Amino acid sequence: MSNLSKRGLTTAVICSGPFLKLGQAQARVFGVPDLPLLEIQHPLGGQSIDGVKARADHAVAQFVKLLKEKAQ
Repeated sequence: MSNLSKRGLTTAVICSGPFLKLGQAQARVFGVPDLPLLEIQHPLGGQSIDGVKARADHAVAQFVKLLKEKAQ
């Protein structure tokens, strides 16, 4: 992901709340401290397919917003 971001592509990482700080730390380590983190509800594991789809829909909405912001 960091390589894609460094090449100028709009990228983001999807993670649940408890992993946001880890995601931020890893983004700094890989040289992309401004890498967007798209937060989904925790936990993902053990969810029904509908629960997973709802989390995916939320992440997609956040990514679409990010793309629109980058396009301006």
